[in-house]
Amino acid sequence: MPLSAQKAELLAAGTVIPAHPLALTQRHTLDERRQCALTRYYAESGGGGIAVAVHTTQFEIRDPKIGLFEPVLQLAAATLDEQASYRHLLRIAGVAGDTGQAVREASIARDLGYDAVLVSPGGLSHWSEDELLNRSAVIGEVLPVIGFYLQEAVGGRYLSKDYWRRLADQPSTVAVKAAPFDRYRTVELVQGVALAERGNHVALYTGNDDNIVSDLLTPFIVRGTQGMIERRFVGGLLGHWAVWTRSAVKLLELTKRAYQGDISAMTAALRLSVMVTDANSAIFDSRNNFAGVIAGVHEVLRRQGLLEGIWCLDPNQTLSPCQADLINEAILNSSASTSEQQFIDSNIERWLR
Repeated sequence: MPLSAQKAELLAAGTVIPAHPLALTQRHTLDERRQCALTRYYAESGGGGIAVAVHTTQFEIRDPKIGLFEPVLQLAAATLDEQASYRHLLRIAGVAGDTGQAVREASIARDLGYDAVLVSPGGLSHWSEDELLNRSAVIGEVLPVIGFYLQEAVGGRYLSKDYWRRLADQPSTVAVKAAPFDRYRTVELVQGVALAERGNHVALYTGNDDNIVSDLLTPFIVRGTQGMIERRFVGGLLGHWAVWTRSAVKLLELTKRAYQGDISAMTAALRLSVMVTDANSAIFDSRNNFAGVIAGVHEVLRRQGLLEGIWCLDPNQTLSPCQADLINEAILNSSASTSEQQFIDSNIERWLR
């Protein structure tokens, strides 16, 4: 089932795709009202889609005892069906596990109207690259695939340049999310995709939350058999963009102008680069090996009024010591927080209906 022409064009042009968090009540049950409010917030922030059942949504939703994988996907799909202005958005579902599990999850997503799947390699560090590629090919028979370079701190593993070339040459691969949080590995990924025969048909999305602006500004030059190839990250599929999403849309527009030669836009984007990385360090809890990453995202959304609390399915997942103070400092230092809060305050009652 290929992407529609409209959505393929949107993905290729580059857009903002926030990784959707999971709204819970104090009893650790799904808070459907606030889950829908989050989806509406993302839909009206100006981005091009949402990614659900990914790391930011918490992998524990797949636990049969919890049973939230399908309900969470269904709720997001139903919310996007509410208004015609929401329906053009890309619907991306995260899939994980061995081939059988990932195919079952992709089939659920397809039946609920999702457009593509983000295929996680998490938990499969013992698999060979050939096995991972075969898995992606089988998943791709169900829905178009977005490849995923996941950082090791949250379950990823090294994947070679040849792996990315071969993945890009699979007809079902429509995009790749680079999130190794490692410049060497990011360069290898871009080189592999650029050298693939159908590399021009695979959109590059940054997932490097620690280096967002630099990824979006950088021309990656690769020597191919026919000469030099230039590739760039056209957008982002990011947990960091689950907060301050409207501001992320403005940031992406700024980097696109900068990439096209607008000097003032380049200067403005470079000034924001370190500020964005510093904010991400606080939210993702980089000082503690990302232990508080999900709780950090929740804390910003709680302060904005979108979430009631920072509860996670795993009660041990919470803010690290001093993380709340660092988040407070990041908010105070952010040039985007005031305008973002005004946007939320103007719409939140309607989103929470």
